[in-house]
Amino acid sequence: MTTALVTRTAKEAQAPPRRTARRRGGSARTPWTPWLYLLPALVVLGGLLVYPVYQLGLISFLEYTQAQVSGGQPTTFQGLGNYQALFSDPQFWQVLLATVLFAAACVVTTLAVGCALAVLLTRIRALPRLALLLAALGAWATPAITGSTVWVFLFDPDYGPVNRVLGLGDFSWTYGRYSAFALVLMEVVWCSFPFVMVTVYAGIKAVPAEVLEAAALDGASQWRIWRSVTAPMLRPILVVVTIQSIIWDFKVFTQIYVMTGGGGIAGQNLVLNVYAYQKAFASSQYSLGSAIGVVMLLILLAVTLVYLRLLRRQGEDL
Repeated sequence: MTTALVTRTAKEAQAPPRRTARRRGGSARTPWTPWLYLLPALVVLGGLLVYPVYQLGLISFLEYTQAQVSGGQPTTFQGLGNYQALFSDPQFWQVLLATVLFAAACVVTTLAVGCALAVLLTRIRALPRLALLLAALGAWATPAITGSTVWVFLFDPDYGPVNRVLGLGDFSWTYGRYSAFALVLMEVVWCSFPFVMVTVYAGIKAVPAEVLEAAALDGASQWRIWRSVTAPMLRPILVVVTIQSIIWDFKVFTQIYVMTGGGGIAGQNLVLNVYAYQKAFASSQYSLGSAIGVVMLLILLAVTLVYLRLLRRQGEDL
C-alpha cells in the first residue's frame, strides 16, 4: 500500500498543474471578459469612426451632387467612375505631389527644431528651461485657427511687424506660391515642435549619464555624441514622433485654408484636405470629395501600418 501511495504521489507531482477555473476572489475566467471592458470604447469608436468611414466610402461610389442632395435627381451607382475621373485629373496629381513635399518639409523642420531645443533643454539652467517649456506648451495649446490668424497678422504687408523689422516693405507673403507655403510651414512647425521637444527631452533624460560621460571622456564632440550615442538610443522615440508628425502634417487643413484664403491664388497652395473640401462643398461634387478622402485614408493607413510594424520590430507592446 505504501508503494502504491508513493507511485501515485510521484505521478501527481509529474503531471502538469491544472488550470484553475476561477481567479482569486472567485470570478470566472472567460475568454470574452476583456471584451466586456472594451465594449464601451468600441461602441464610441464605432459611432465616431466606423460609420463615417462607411458613409465616406459609400458616397465615393455614387453620383452624389447638389442635385441628388436636393432630391431633384436619383442617386446612381458609379462604381469606380469617381476614382477614374479623379486619377485622370492632372490637378489631383499636382496637389498630391505638393501635399507630399509640403508634409515632408514640415516633418523634417519640426524634427530638427524639436530635437535641437530638446538638447538645449538639457544644457540650460532650471529657470530658462521652465520659461522655454511654458512658451512651447503655450504654442502647442493654441488652437490652429487662432495661431493661423495671429501669424497672418504678424506677416501682414500693411500692419504686420515682421515686414517692418526685416525691411520688406509691403511684400505679401501669401501672394507667391513658395512664400505662402513657407509661411504656413513656419506656423505648422511653431505649433508642432513642442510635442517633439518634450518627447525627445524625456527620452534624453532617460539615457544613462554614464554612457554620455564615457563618450565625452573618449574625446567625442557634442554632435558626435548625439549622432553615435544619443540618437540610436532614442530611435524608438524618434520613430514615434516621426510617424505622428507625418500623419498630422499630411492632413493639414486649417493653416492652409485660413492663411492662404482657401488654397491661395488660383489654387496654387492647395493640399489634399483643402482640395477635397473645395470639390465637396465649393463645387458640390460630394462624390469626388469623398473619393479624395478615401485616397487620403488609404495613404495614412499605409503609414500607420508601417508605424505598427516598426513598433513590433522594436519589441513594443501593441
